[in-house]
Amino acid sequence: MNGAAEGLVAAQPAPVPPPKPWTRSRIAGYLLMAFWIAATAGLVVYLYLAWDLDKIERYGPKFLSGLYVTLTLVGVSIVIGAVISFPVALGRMSKNIIINRLAFAYVYIFRGTPLIAQLFLIYYGLGSFRQQLEAVGLWVFFRDAWNCALFAFSLNTAAYQAEILRGAIESVPRGQWEGAEALGLNRIHTFWKVILPQALIVALRPYGNEIILMIKGSAIVALVTVFDLMGETRRAFSRTYDFQAYIWAAVFYFVMVEALRNVWNRLEARLTRHLLR
Repeated sequence: MNGAAEGLVAAQPAPVPPPKPWTRSRIAGYLLMAFWIAATAGLVVYLYLAWDLDKIERYGPKFLSGLYVTLTLVGVSIVIGAVISFPVALGRMSKNIIINRLAFAYVYIFRGTPLIAQLFLIYYGLGSFRQQLEAVGLWVFFRDAWNCALFAFSLNTAAYQAEILRGAIESVPRGQWEGAEALGLNRIHTFWKVILPQALIVALRPYGNEIILMIKGSAIVALVTVFDLMGETRRAFSRTYDFQAYIWAAVFYFVMVEALRNVWNRLEARLTRHLLR
């Protein structure tokens, strides 16, 4: 009898949790969600009704050309910045006070000033030293707006990447160094084979955020006559006065960011799969 009674007790369904109360924060959340759904639906309807095939055929290829310029500028500057950031990060960790202070000054200046100010100083400021730059053969490079934008973006992202890399390296436990030393590895091999791979995994997510910020920040190059995605958008609007050009530009930027975010999530999951076992 006791066993049968225990079986009946065990067969009883789990109690149904009571419904959540309708608090102010919950109501506000639902209202906010409804607002964004309605706004998105209204935007889709507007774009459908305002669809102009002639404008698409005229300015669509230019938008794609601007998109290519944006992706090229961000991609190349990220790679150059990564190369520059490595010695800067090592300089930030150096015990040599001169090297450490120089690296700190570089990071402090480029992280502490707006990117648009850096771009203007390079594009407009260096033009004041044309004769000096011509004398050393650098004016050929700096007279082009694209090169100035690439130079400014590379130096800016290098400062941020240096801090990301430095923080990731310093986050690796000290025991990793001690364990590698116990195995007979010298400090150079320990850094390249043990410390740096672990640090790059830690830095993966911040690197993704930095690339996203660079994609969105790249729109400022339109102010120095580089016809990237935003530059082509401004040119299309100046000729049509149709503000949906900016809507389509926002859609392009959103798609780029979301695509990168999903690729980065898959990359992170792939590289950290051994940590989930």
